[in-house]
Amino acid sequence: MDIVKENIDDLNAVLKVKIAPADYSDRYNTALKKYQKKVDLPGFRPGKVPVDMLKKRFGKQILVEEINDMLSESLQKYISENKIDILGNPLPKIDNHIDFDHQTEFEFKYDLGLAPKMNVELSAKEKYPYYTIKADDALLDKHVDYFRRNYGQVIHPEASEDKDVLVGDFTEVDASGNVVPGGFFKTTLVDIAKISNSENKKKLIGLKIEDKVALDNLSEDASYIFEILELPAEKLKNITLQFRLRNLSRIVQAEVNQELFDKIYGADKVHSEEEFRNKIREELSVMFIGDSDRKFFNEVIESLLKKANLSLPEDFLKRYLVATNKEKISHEQVDKEYHSYSDALKWQLIENHLLKTYKVVVPAEEVEQFIVNAVKMNLAKRGMQNAAEEQVKEHVKKVLEDEKQVRGAYDRLYDQKLIDLFKNTFTIEKKELSYDEFFKKEDTHTH
Repeated sequence: MDIVKENIDDLNAVLKVKIAPADYSDRYNTALKKYQKKVDLPGFRPGKVPVDMLKKRFGKQILVEEINDMLSESLQKYISENKIDILGNPLPKIDNHIDFDHQTEFEFKYDLGLAPKMNVELSAKEKYPYYTIKADDALLDKHVDYFRRNYGQVIHPEASEDKDVLVGDFTEVDASGNVVPGGFFKTTLVDIAKISNSENKKKLIGLKIEDKVALDNLSEDASYIFEILELPAEKLKNITLQFRLRNLSRIVQAEVNQELFDKIYGADKVHSEEEFRNKIREELSVMFIGDSDRKFFNEVIESLLKKANLSLPEDFLKRYLVATNKEKISHEQVDKEYHSYSDALKWQLIENHLLKTYKVVVPAEEVEQFIVNAVKMNLAKRGMQNAAEEQVKEHVKKVLEDEKQVRGAYDRLYDQKLIDLFKNTFTIEKKELSYDEFFKKEDTHTH
Protein backbone atom coordinates (compact mmCIF):
# COMPACT_ATOMS: atom_id res chain seq x y z
CA MET A 1 0.00 0.00 0.00
CA ASP A 2 1.29 3.43 -0.96
CA ILE A 3 0.09 6.59 0.85
CA VAL A 4 1.17 10.05 -0.30
CA LYS A 5 0.23 13.39 1.29
CA GLU A 6 -0.06 16.43 -0.96
CA ASN A 7 -0.38 19.81 0.71
CA ILE A 8 -2.75 22.24 -0.95
CA ASP A 9 -2.17 25.07 1.51
CA ASP A 10 -1.60 25.53 5.24
CA LEU A 11 -5.11 24.26 6.08
CA ASN A 12 -5.86 21.67 3.40
CA ALA A 13 -4.20 18.52 2.09
CA VAL A 14 -5.03 15.42 0.07
CA LEU A 15 -4.06 11.85 0.92
CA LYS A 16 -3.67 9.51 -2.05
CA VAL A 17 -3.87 5.82 -1.21
CA LYS A 18 -2.89 3.17 -3.81
CA ILE A 19 -3.90 -0.44 -3.14
CA ALA A 20 -2.66 -3.43 -5.15
CA PRO A 21 -3.87 -7.07 -5.01
CA ALA A 22 -0.86 -7.99 -2.84
CA ASP A 23 -2.19 -5.58 -0.17
CA TYR A 24 -5.63 -7.08 0.15
CA SER A 25 -5.58 -10.65 -1.22
CA ASP A 26 -4.71 -12.37 2.09
CA ARG A 27 -7.41 -10.44 3.98
CA TYR A 28 -9.91 -11.09 1.22
CA ASN A 29 -9.25 -14.86 1.15
CA THR A 30 -9.40 -15.08 4.96
CA ALA A 31 -12.71 -13.21 4.95
CA LEU A 32 -14.05 -15.58 2.27
CA LYS A 33 -13.21 -18.61 4.43
CA LYS A 34 -14.92 -17.07 7.46
CA TYR A 35 -17.95 -16.31 5.33
CA GLN A 36 -17.93 -19.86 3.95
CA LYS A 37 -18.26 -21.28 7.48
CA LYS A 38 -21.37 -19.29 8.33
CA VAL A 39 -23.20 -18.88 4.99
CA ASP A 40 -26.27 -21.04 4.43
CA LEU A 41 -27.38 -21.62 0.81
CA PRO A 42 -30.06 -24.06 -0.39
CA GLY A 43 -28.58 -27.31 -1.68
CA PHE A 44 -25.37 -27.07 0.34
CA ARG A 45 -24.44 -28.17 3.80
CA PRO A 46 -23.34 -25.36 6.14
CA GLY A 47 -19.69 -24.57 5.51
CA LYS A 48 -19.57 -26.50 2.23
CA VAL A 49 -20.60 -23.80 -0.28
CA PRO A 50 -17.95 -23.73 -3.08
CA VAL A 51 -15.59 -20.76 -2.92
CA ASP A 52 -16.23 -19.88 -6.59
CA MET A 53 -19.96 -19.62 -5.88
CA LEU A 54 -19.25 -17.45 -2.80
CA LYS A 55 -17.11 -15.14 -4.92
CA LYS A 56 -19.83 -14.88 -7.53
CA ARG A 57 -22.58 -14.19 -4.99
CA PHE A 58 -20.77 -12.23 -2.28
CA GLY A 59 -17.24 -11.54 -3.53
CA LYS A 60 -17.76 -7.86 -4.34
CA GLN A 61 -19.46 -7.15 -1.00
CA ILE A 62 -16.67 -8.88 0.95
CA LEU A 63 -13.96 -7.10 -1.08
CA VAL A 64 -15.52 -3.68 -0.45
CA GLU A 65 -15.82 -4.37 3.29
CA GLU A 66 -12.21 -5.55 3.58
CA ILE A 67 -10.79 -2.64 1.55
CA ASN A 68 -12.82 -0.15 3.57
CA ASP A 69 -11.49 -1.66 6.80
CA MET A 70 -7.94 -1.53 5.41
CA LEU A 71 -8.35 2.10 4.40
CA SER A 72 -9.70 3.12 7.80
CA GLU A 73 -6.87 1.38 9.66
CA SER A 74 -4.14 2.59 7.31
CA LEU A 75 -5.28 6.21 7.23
CA GLN A 76 -5.47 6.46 11.02
CA LYS A 77 -2.06 4.81 11.36
CA TYR A 78 -0.49 7.10 8.76
CA ILE A 79 -1.94 10.24 10.35
CA SER A 80 -0.84 9.13 13.82
CA GLU A 81 2.69 8.07 12.82
CA ASN A 82 3.27 11.26 10.83
CA LYS A 83 1.74 13.42 13.60
CA ILE A 84 -0.65 15.21 11.25
CA ASP A 85 -2.94 17.44 13.28
CA ILE A 86 -6.28 17.19 11.50
CA LEU A 87 -9.79 18.50 12.10
CA GLY A 88 -12.53 15.88 12.01
CA ASN A 89 -11.73 12.86 9.85
CA PRO A 90 -10.54 12.35 6.26
CA LEU A 91 -13.33 12.82 3.71
CA PRO A 92 -13.37 10.80 0.47
CA LYS A 93 -12.97 13.11 -2.49
CA ILE A 94 -16.09 13.58 -4.53
CA ASP A 95 -14.26 12.57 -7.74
CA ASN A 96 -13.27 9.10 -6.46
CA HIS A 97 -14.42 6.70 -9.19
CA ILE A 98 -13.85 3.06 -8.24
CA ASP A 99 -15.04 0.06 -10.25
CA PHE A 100 -14.87 -2.99 -7.98
CA ASP A 101 -16.22 -5.21 -10.76
CA HIS A 102 -13.30 -4.73 -13.12
CA GLN A 103 -10.41 -3.07 -11.27
CA THR A 104 -7.81 -4.96 -9.25
CA GLU A 105 -5.70 -1.92 -8.38
CA PHE A 106 -7.35 1.07 -6.73
CA GLU A 107 -6.50 4.67 -5.91
CA PHE A 108 -8.49 6.49 -3.24
CA LYS A 109 -8.21 10.20 -2.52
CA TYR A 110 -9.14 11.86 0.77
CA ASP A 111 -9.44 15.51 1.70
CA LEU A 112 -7.85 16.53 4.99
CA GLY A 113 -8.68 19.62 7.03
CA LEU A 114 -5.52 20.64 8.87
CA ALA A 115 -5.53 22.31 12.28
CA PRO A 116 -4.10 25.84 12.23
CA LYS A 117 -0.76 26.55 13.86
CA MET A 118 -1.23 27.75 17.42
CA ASN A 119 0.64 30.62 19.00
CA VAL A 120 -1.15 31.34 22.27
CA GLU A 121 0.79 32.10 25.42
CA LEU A 122 -0.41 33.41 28.76
CA SER A 123 1.49 36.26 30.37
CA ALA A 124 1.36 38.41 33.49
CA LYS A 125 1.75 41.40 31.15
CA GLU A 126 -1.87 40.92 30.12
CA LYS A 127 -4.43 42.67 32.31
CA TYR A 128 -8.03 41.57 32.78
CA PRO A 129 -10.82 43.01 34.92
CA TYR A 130 -12.41 40.72 37.48
CA TYR A 131 -15.86 41.99 38.34
CA THR A 132 -17.42 41.27 41.70
CA ILE A 133 -20.90 42.11 42.95
CA LYS A 134 -21.06 44.65 45.73
CA ALA A 135 -23.41 43.55 48.48
CA ASP A 136 -24.72 47.09 49.03
CA ASP A 137 -27.60 48.09 51.30
CA ALA A 138 -30.16 47.79 48.50
CA LEU A 139 -29.17 44.18 47.79
CA LEU A 140 -29.04 43.33 51.50
CA ASP A 141 -32.51 44.84 51.97
CA LYS A 142 -33.88 42.57 49.22
CA HIS A 143 -32.44 39.49 50.93
CA VAL A 144 -33.66 40.56 54.36
CA ASP A 145 -37.13 40.98 52.85
CA TYR A 146 -36.83 37.53 51.27
CA PHE A 147 -36.06 35.95 54.67
CA ARG A 148 -38.81 37.93 56.39
CA ARG A 149 -41.33 36.80 53.76
CA ASN A 150 -40.06 33.21 53.64
CA TYR A 151 -40.29 32.85 57.43
CA GLY A 152 -43.42 34.97 57.73
CA GLN A 153 -46.88 33.90 58.81
CA VAL A 154 -49.61 33.11 56.29
CA ILE A 155 -53.00 34.61 57.16
CA HIS A 156 -56.33 34.63 55.33
CA PRO A 157 -57.77 38.16 55.57
CA GLU A 158 -61.30 39.21 54.71
CA ALA A 159 -60.40 41.38 51.69
CA SER A 160 -57.49 41.36 49.22
CA GLU A 161 -54.59 43.81 49.13
CA ASP A 162 -51.93 44.55 46.50
CA LYS A 163 -49.40 41.89 47.65
CA ASP A 164 -51.82 39.04 48.29
CA VAL A 165 -51.99 35.71 46.49
CA LEU A 166 -55.47 34.77 45.31
CA VAL A 167 -57.03 31.46 44.36
CA GLY A 168 -59.97 31.63 42.01
CA ASP A 169 -61.79 30.59 38.84
CA PHE A 170 -61.09 32.18 35.46
CA THR A 171 -64.15 31.87 33.20
CA GLU A 172 -64.52 33.23 29.67
CA VAL A 173 -67.42 35.72 29.36
CA ASP A 174 -68.88 37.81 26.52
CA ALA A 175 -69.24 41.60 26.33
CA SER A 176 -72.38 41.44 28.47
CA GLY A 177 -70.66 39.40 31.17
CA ASN A 178 -72.42 36.16 30.28
CA VAL A 179 -70.50 32.89 30.46
CA VAL A 180 -69.45 31.70 26.98
CA PRO A 181 -70.73 28.12 26.51
CA GLY A 182 -67.73 25.78 26.07
CA GLY A 183 -65.39 28.72 26.65
CA PHE A 184 -62.17 28.85 28.65
CA PHE A 185 -62.18 27.85 32.33
CA LYS A 186 -59.39 27.29 34.83
CA THR A 187 -58.86 27.47 38.60
CA THR A 188 -55.44 28.78 39.58
CA LEU A 189 -53.29 31.07 41.77
CA VAL A 190 -52.86 34.77 41.02
CA ASP A 191 -50.10 36.88 42.54
CA ILE A 192 -51.50 40.43 42.41
CA ALA A 193 -48.01 41.95 42.52
CA LYS A 194 -47.19 40.30 39.17
CA ILE A 195 -50.13 41.92 37.34
CA SER A 196 -48.82 44.98 35.48
CA ASN A 197 -52.09 46.23 33.94
CA SER A 198 -53.15 48.91 36.45
CA GLU A 199 -56.89 48.59 35.76
CA ASN A 200 -56.90 44.82 36.26
CA LYS A 201 -54.73 45.14 39.37
CA LYS A 202 -57.23 47.62 40.89
CA LYS A 203 -60.09 45.19 40.23
CA LEU A 204 -58.29 42.43 42.14
CA ILE A 205 -57.76 44.62 45.23
CA GLY A 206 -60.52 44.72 47.87
CA LEU A 207 -62.11 41.42 46.79
CA LYS A 208 -63.88 39.17 49.27
CA ILE A 209 -64.57 35.45 48.94
CA GLU A 210 -67.04 34.74 46.06
CA ASP A 211 -66.65 38.28 44.60
CA LYS A 212 -66.46 38.39 40.78
CA VAL A 213 -64.64 40.84 38.49
CA ALA A 214 -64.17 40.98 34.70
CA LEU A 215 -60.58 41.25 33.46
CA ASP A 216 -59.74 42.42 29.95
CA ASN A 217 -56.75 43.89 28.06
CA LEU A 218 -54.96 40.75 29.23
CA SER A 219 -52.33 40.92 26.49
CA GLU A 220 -50.55 43.62 28.53
CA ASP A 221 -49.72 40.85 31.01
CA ALA A 222 -49.16 38.22 28.33
CA SER A 223 -46.07 36.55 29.87
CA TYR A 224 -47.56 36.21 33.35
CA ILE A 225 -51.04 35.28 32.13
CA PHE A 226 -49.50 32.63 29.88
CA GLU A 227 -47.58 31.30 32.89
CA ILE A 228 -50.72 30.83 35.00
CA LEU A 229 -53.35 30.15 32.32
CA GLU A 230 -51.29 28.97 29.31
CA LEU A 231 -53.30 31.15 26.95
CA PRO A 232 -51.36 32.37 23.86
CA ALA A 233 -50.88 36.11 23.29
CA GLU A 234 -53.21 36.16 20.25
CA LYS A 235 -56.05 34.68 22.29
CA LEU A 236 -55.49 37.22 25.08
CA LYS A 237 -56.17 40.15 22.73
CA ASN A 238 -59.79 39.18 22.21
CA ILE A 239 -60.94 37.55 25.41
CA THR A 240 -62.58 38.76 28.62
CA LEU A 241 -62.22 36.57 31.70
CA GLN A 242 -64.32 36.72 34.81
CA PHE A 243 -62.37 36.05 38.00
CA ARG A 244 -64.23 34.58 40.97
CA LEU A 245 -62.33 34.64 44.27
CA ARG A 246 -62.25 31.32 46.11
CA ASN A 247 -59.49 31.95 48.67
CA LEU A 248 -56.79 34.49 49.48
CA SER A 249 -53.51 34.39 51.38
CA ARG A 250 -51.29 37.07 52.80
CA ILE A 251 -47.84 36.71 54.20
CA VAL A 252 -47.23 38.80 57.31
CA GLN A 253 -43.48 39.29 57.24
CA ALA A 254 -41.47 38.04 60.20
CA GLU A 255 -39.93 40.59 62.52
CA VAL A 256 -36.17 41.04 62.33
CA ASN A 257 -35.38 39.68 65.78
CA GLN A 258 -33.64 36.82 67.59
CA GLU A 259 -36.42 34.38 66.71
CA LEU A 260 -35.79 34.97 62.98
CA PHE A 261 -32.00 34.71 63.38
CA ASP A 262 -32.35 31.38 65.21
CA LYS A 263 -34.73 29.95 62.60
CA ILE A 264 -32.32 30.72 59.76
CA TYR A 265 -28.90 30.06 61.27
CA GLY A 266 -29.59 28.00 64.37
CA ALA A 267 -29.79 28.95 68.03
CA ASP A 268 -27.44 31.60 69.33
CA LYS A 269 -25.39 31.97 66.08
CA VAL A 270 -26.44 35.53 65.20
CA HIS A 271 -27.24 38.10 67.88
CA SER A 272 -28.12 41.40 66.18
CA GLU A 273 -29.44 42.91 62.95
CA GLU A 274 -25.92 44.08 62.12
CA GLU A 275 -24.56 40.52 62.48
CA PHE A 276 -27.53 39.25 60.46
CA ARG A 277 -26.77 41.60 57.56
CA ASN A 278 -23.05 40.81 57.73
CA LYS A 279 -23.85 37.09 57.58
CA ILE A 280 -26.00 37.65 54.49
CA ARG A 281 -23.19 39.75 52.95
CA GLU A 282 -20.72 36.86 53.46
CA GLU A 283 -23.12 34.36 51.90
CA LEU A 284 -23.73 36.61 48.90
CA SER A 285 -19.98 36.99 48.35
CA VAL A 286 -19.63 33.19 48.15
CA MET A 287 -22.79 32.80 46.07
CA PHE A 288 -21.64 35.30 43.43
CA ILE A 289 -18.14 33.84 42.96
CA GLY A 290 -19.47 31.60 40.19
CA ASP A 291 -21.02 34.59 38.38
CA SER A 292 -17.75 36.56 38.65
CA ASP A 293 -15.74 33.60 37.41
CA ARG A 294 -18.07 33.05 34.47
CA LYS A 295 -17.89 36.70 33.38
CA PHE A 296 -14.09 36.68 33.73
CA PHE A 297 -13.82 33.39 31.79
CA ASN A 298 -15.99 34.70 28.95
CA GLU A 299 -13.92 37.87 28.63
CA VAL A 300 -10.68 35.88 28.53
CA ILE A 301 -12.13 33.53 25.88
CA GLU A 302 -13.20 36.49 23.75
CA SER A 303 -9.77 38.08 24.07
CA LEU A 304 -7.81 34.89 23.31
CA LEU A 305 -9.95 34.21 20.24
CA LYS A 306 -9.12 37.67 18.89
CA LYS A 307 -5.41 37.39 19.68
CA ALA A 308 -5.06 33.89 18.23
CA ASN A 309 -6.83 34.99 15.02
CA LEU A 310 -7.10 31.39 13.84
CA SER A 311 -8.04 30.45 10.30
CA LEU A 312 -9.92 27.24 9.55
CA PRO A 313 -10.40 25.14 6.37
CA GLU A 314 -13.93 26.50 5.88
CA ASP A 315 -14.96 24.57 2.77
CA PHE A 316 -13.73 21.29 4.23
CA LEU A 317 -15.50 21.85 7.55
CA LYS A 318 -18.81 22.76 5.90
CA ARG A 319 -18.65 19.61 3.81
CA TYR A 320 -17.67 17.60 6.91
CA LEU A 321 -20.67 18.93 8.86
CA VAL A 322 -23.07 17.92 6.10
CA ALA A 323 -21.47 14.47 5.73
CA THR A 324 -21.30 13.55 9.42
CA ASN A 325 -24.38 15.14 10.99
CA LYS A 326 -26.76 12.50 12.37
CA GLU A 327 -29.74 14.52 11.23
CA LYS A 328 -29.75 15.44 7.56
CA ILE A 329 -28.83 19.10 7.17
CA SER A 330 -28.49 21.18 4.03
CA HIS A 331 -25.55 23.26 2.87
CA GLU A 332 -27.77 26.32 3.43
CA GLN A 333 -28.25 25.37 7.10
CA VAL A 334 -24.52 24.85 7.52
CA ASP A 335 -23.77 28.26 5.96
CA LYS A 336 -26.20 29.87 8.38
CA GLU A 337 -24.80 28.20 11.52
CA TYR A 338 -21.14 27.98 10.50
CA HIS A 339 -19.98 31.12 12.34
CA SER A 340 -21.06 29.86 15.77
CA TYR A 341 -19.66 26.40 14.98
CA SER A 342 -16.29 27.80 13.89
CA ASP A 343 -15.99 30.01 16.99
CA ALA A 344 -16.69 26.99 19.20
CA LEU A 345 -14.11 24.93 17.30
CA LYS A 346 -11.50 27.70 17.53
CA TRP A 347 -11.96 27.91 21.29
CA GLN A 348 -11.77 24.11 21.56
CA LEU A 349 -8.41 24.18 19.72
CA ILE A 350 -7.09 26.96 21.97
CA GLU A 351 -8.39 25.17 25.06
CA ASN A 352 -6.73 21.88 24.10
CA HIS A 353 -3.49 23.75 23.42
CA LEU A 354 -3.59 25.41 26.86
CA LEU A 355 -4.44 22.17 28.66
CA LYS A 356 -1.49 20.45 26.98
CA THR A 357 0.97 23.36 27.31
CA TYR A 358 0.24 24.03 30.97
CA LYS A 359 -0.25 20.34 31.85
CA VAL A 360 -3.79 20.80 33.17
CA VAL A 361 -5.35 17.47 34.17
CA VAL A 362 -8.51 16.39 35.96
CA PRO A 363 -7.98 13.12 37.90
CA ALA A 364 -10.87 10.64 38.04
CA GLU A 365 -11.08 10.96 41.84
CA GLU A 366 -11.76 14.71 41.49
CA VAL A 367 -14.63 13.97 39.13
CA GLU A 368 -16.11 11.44 41.54
CA GLN A 369 -15.85 13.89 44.46
CA PHE A 370 -17.48 16.60 42.32
CA ILE A 371 -20.37 14.23 41.58
CA VAL A 372 -20.67 13.28 45.27
CA ASN A 373 -20.92 16.96 46.23
CA ALA A 374 -23.48 17.62 43.48
CA VAL A 375 -25.61 14.65 44.58
CA LYS A 376 -25.57 15.80 48.21
CA MET A 377 -26.57 19.31 47.14
CA ASN A 378 -29.45 18.02 45.01
CA LEU A 379 -30.68 15.78 47.83
CA ALA A 380 -30.51 18.74 50.26
CA LYS A 381 -32.63 20.83 47.87
CA ARG A 382 -35.22 18.07 48.00
CA GLY A 383 -35.30 18.24 51.80
CA MET A 384 -32.83 15.40 52.45
CA GLN A 385 -30.01 17.36 54.10
CA ASN A 386 -28.89 14.32 56.09
CA ALA A 387 -29.33 11.59 53.48
CA ALA A 388 -27.90 8.20 54.47
CA GLU A 389 -24.49 7.30 53.05
CA GLU A 390 -25.95 4.32 51.16
CA GLN A 391 -28.56 6.59 49.54
CA VAL A 392 -25.85 9.02 48.42
CA LYS A 393 -23.74 6.14 47.04
CA GLU A 394 -26.70 4.79 45.06
CA HIS A 395 -27.32 8.20 43.44
CA VAL A 396 -23.60 8.66 42.72
CA LYS A 397 -23.44 5.20 41.10
CA LYS A 398 -26.28 6.14 38.71
CA VAL A 399 -24.58 9.40 37.74
CA LEU A 400 -21.25 7.65 37.13
CA GLU A 401 -23.02 5.23 34.77
CA ASP A 402 -24.34 8.17 32.71
CA GLU A 403 -21.61 9.07 30.21
CA LYS A 404 -23.18 12.47 29.45
CA GLN A 405 -23.24 13.54 33.11
CA VAL A 406 -19.67 12.33 33.68
CA ARG A 407 -18.52 14.27 30.60
CA GLY A 408 -20.31 17.33 31.97
CA ALA A 409 -18.49 16.97 35.28
CA TYR A 410 -15.13 16.77 33.48
CA ASP A 411 -16.00 19.88 31.44
CA ARG A 412 -16.95 21.85 34.55
CA LEU A 413 -13.73 20.88 36.32
CA TYR A 414 -11.54 21.64 33.29
CA ASP A 415 -13.21 25.06 32.99
CA GLN A 416 -12.55 25.77 36.67
CA LYS A 417 -8.90 24.74 36.35
CA LEU A 418 -8.50 27.07 33.36
CA ILE A 419 -10.14 29.89 35.32
CA ASP A 420 -7.67 29.27 38.17
CA LEU A 421 -4.79 29.20 35.67
CA PHE A 422 -5.90 32.54 34.21
CA LYS A 423 -6.30 34.10 37.65
CA ASN A 424 -2.82 32.94 38.69
CA THR A 425 -1.16 34.03 35.43
CA PHE A 426 -2.76 37.29 34.28
CA THR A 427 -2.63 40.59 36.12
CA ILE A 428 -6.10 40.89 37.62
CA GLU A 429 -7.80 44.22 38.27
CA LYS A 430 -10.71 43.73 40.66
CA LYS A 431 -13.71 45.97 40.04
CA GLU A 432 -16.85 46.13 42.16
CA LEU A 433 -20.24 46.62 40.55
CA SER A 434 -23.75 46.81 41.92
CA TYR A 435 -25.97 43.79 41.28
CA ASP A 436 -27.85 45.59 38.46
CA GLU A 437 -24.64 46.91 36.86
CA PHE A 438 -23.01 43.48 36.97
CA PHE A 439 -25.81 41.62 35.23
CA LYS A 440 -26.42 44.42 32.74
CA LYS A 441 -22.73 44.28 31.83
CA GLU A 442 -22.86 40.49 31.67
CA ASP A 443 -25.67 40.62 29.09
CA THR A 444 -23.41 42.66 26.79
CA HIS A 445 -20.61 40.05 27.04
CA THR A 446 -22.65 36.88 26.75
CA HIS A 447 -21.42 34.38 24.16
